[in-house]
Amino acid sequence: MLSRTADSLYWVSRYVERAEYLARILDATMRLSNLPSSYGGAGSEWQSAVATAGCEDTFAKAYGEANERNVRDFLAFNPDNPSSIRNCFALARSNARAVRTALTSEMWDALNGAWLELQRFERRPMDREEFARFLDWVKNVSLVFDGSAYRTMLRDDGYWFLRLGVNIERADNTARILDVKYHLLLPANEQVGGSLDYFQWTTMLREVSALTAYHWVYRQAVQPMLVADLLILNRRMPRSLASCYENVSRYLDQLGEAYGRQGAAQRQARRTLTKLGSTPIEAIVKRGLHEFISDFIGENNRLGNTIVEQYLQ
Repeated sequence: MLSRTADSLYWVSRYVERAEYLARILDATMRLSNLPSSYGGAGSEWQSAVATAGCEDTFAKAYGEANERNVRDFLAFNPDNPSSIRNCFALARSNARAVRTALTSEMWDALNGAWLELQRFERRPMDREEFARFLDWVKNVSLVFDGSAYRTMLRDDGYWFLRLGVNIERADNTARILDVKYHLLLPANEQVGGSLDYFQWTTMLREVSALTAYHWVYRQAVQPMLVADLLILNRRMPRSLASCYENVSRYLDQLGEAYGRQGAAQRQARRTLTKLGSTPIEAIVKRGLHEFISDFIGENNRLGNTIVEQYLQ
């Protein structure tokens, strides 16, 4: 496979995954902002949404104040935000069009149809109810594209590069969600374990479609350490860091076998997977969850760069 074809497939899946992630952030933030002040609404929810998306500096230059109107526009539709939902779909479609023959017709129809439908959403004003429907639509587009890839693509290097992009992006997203919850959402005067803290953790689990899974695994009330255990170390949870890296390592090994050589990317992925498999959650929390996640995000970014250098240039 040509490196430019592999590169486009890798980034198609990353951009689609990122668009879904932004929709999940905005949906969760709207839920949190609906809390009455008497229940503990903090007023920092919209700032936390920008922080979770990893674009605070860009947002501050464009808007300044992190209120609902500004954050919704910035993360969903702003053409000057490289990571807005609009731009994610635009870039995903552009990459897909460049490698149209490497995609199945179902995958192309999902992306091209989404881009056309997005134009209609952009042209009309949206109240909260309409915006919530838009976010559900974004999540559904990702599910349709992901499902069509799973059900229609040959299991060859094209599929493996596509899935690499999904899992690298998903690992980064899950790590950022956890980090922001620990450091930004809960106000200083709020009690850890209080009603607001519980509601925020529950909302965060919904944000990554993990609330039902949490109760299946732990069969008890939501607790921060157990949430961290589920989303970092539990390989049965599809959005956990360990599950993402199990997939990353497998797809890199398949590429290595197909191309007849291993490289730095395979070694880095195995190191991270081994670290996730040998570190109990108690040790992670004792050391500091923020420090662990910061290190992980750095390692994940380095692996992404190594994949680009090894296969996509």
